[in-house]
This record gives sequence, C-alpha cells and structure tokens, in this order.
Amino acid sequence: MKKPDAQQPQTCCPIVELRQYTLHPGKRDALIDLFDREFVESQEALGMKVIGQFRDLDNPNRFVWLRGFRDMPAREQALKNFYGGPVWKAHREAANATMIDSDNVLLLHPATPTSGFSFGNKERPRVSANEARSELIVATIYYFDAPVDAGFVEFFEKTVKPAVIGSGATILAYFVIEHSENTFPALPVREGENVFVWFARFNDPAAYQRHIAALTQSPRWPDEISKELSRRLKREPEILKLSTTTRSLL
Repeated sequence: MKKPDAQQPQTCCPIVELRQYTLHPGKRDALIDLFDREFVESQEALGMKVIGQFRDLDNPNRFVWLRGFRDMPAREQALKNFYGGPVWKAHREAANATMIDSDNVLLLHPATPTSGFSFGNKERPRVSANEARSELIVATIYYFDAPVDAGFVEFFEKTVKPAVIGSGATILAYFVIEHSENTFPALPVREGENVFVWFARFNDPAAYQRHIAALTQSPRWPDEISKELSRRLKREPEILKLSTTTRSLL
C-alpha cells in the first residue's frame, strides 16, 4: 500500500527547448568547448536548466542541446537576462561564428505530469573533466497533422513504451509541443508543428543496434505497432542519435 506521504519523483522542467544547430564544417568541437566552458553555469545561475549537450552522430555539422524552464514567463525573463548579459556579450561573436542556423527549435512540455526528465542527485561533470563517455541518447520525433491527443499518449504508454523497454531501451522522458506564444522572438521557434518527442538512453551505439534488431523481431512491433504508428503519423519519424558531450547532465 502506498504511504500517504510518498512523493512523486521530481522531474525537470515544465518547458523544454530541443535546439538543433547547423554549424560551419569543422566547427562543432569549437562550439562545444566554448559552450561547456562558458554557457552552462552562466545560464543556470539565471534560472534555466542546461539538460544536455550532444553531437549528432549522423551529421558532423549539427550540435543539439536541451534547455529547460520553470514556465513560459520564467523563460522570457531568463532569456532576456542571459542574452542581454555580460557572458553572452563576451562570447557571442565566437559562438555565432560557428553557426549557419540556430532556428531549428521545438518548444515542448511533458506529455504527462510525470514524463519529464528526472535527474535525482546526479551531478554534472566539472569543466576540467575529460572522461570519454560512451552513452547514446536517441530522440524520436513523431509528426502529426493535428495536436497530439490523450489517445495517442495512452497508446504510447501502454503499447509503444513497453515494447521499446522490452527491447533494451531506457525511456528517459516524452513530450508534446508547447503552443504558447514565443515571448522571446529574438530566438525563433518552429511554429505550427504538432509533435510527440521521446528520449531513450543506451549504454553505447552497439546497445542501440541490438535494441533495433530485437524490436524488429518482436511479435507485435512490425505488424501491429509499426502499422498503427504509420496510420497515425503524417510522415516518417525523425530520429536523432546523440552522443553526449563531457559535461552533459543527461
């Protein structure tokens, strides 16, 4: 029996940005070095949460990161403070020099009250850390013609999620689009999208390949779940295979 004072796991960030940057060739490591050194603590000091920073394994010129906020008003104020503050002003020219495009941004909120990221007491590696990290984060983006309804969230939780976990994945979080007005237009977000985004963790890329093999051989996935997803989605899912940077919390 559940204790009356039992607490739900604390999840991070009712508002999350999934940010994909297209960079000039050969500039990704320069941006990551700058970002991990200068833009983590400086943003978190203003109330934001730097959830994760990644190299896209399928695109050597793409940097992906996740940033969280308490709510939309807090997002507006934190962004004003950071992009109008001394740290960004000191390093913006170096950062912008690495980028071709930084407008590929999905504004999200957890699909359910408990489906956000949960970190517990996990601590971020220090700036001086140089330990190699092998884990792989896979973000899957489902696109829809209309806003994601409760029926699809239930289908994911009762059908897709158990199949994925049974094939070796660890589900970290899942989100839907946040349709609030972007109150900091200096940083555009993608308008008019209807998406469901879920994140999974694997110990390394080989574990992900074993997961895919197991999933395609599972009794329900090819004939039942995959067909149902195809029926509901407006196009093929977008899959981001993401290698964590040294200082990524996620």
